[in-house]
Amino acid sequence: MAIIVNVDVMLAKRKMSVTALAEEIGISLTNLSLLKTGKVKGVRFATLDAICRVLDCQPGDILEHRPGD
Repeated sequence: MAIIVNVDVMLAKRKMSVTALAEEIGISLTNLSLLKTGKVKGVRFATLDAICRVLDCQPGDILEHRPGD
């Protein structure tokens, strides 16, 4: 997939666990893990907004486009 999800990078920078983020934004650990590994076809803007709010980052810090992948 040409879209890379860097949630794990931001979690490491903020020293936060996946479990803590899932609880904070109100989605299941399973759904967050699927998003983190790039195994989803889409993400709701509300979810992206919540992730950015909790991790104090921009959408571009989480999502990256790599042409040709």
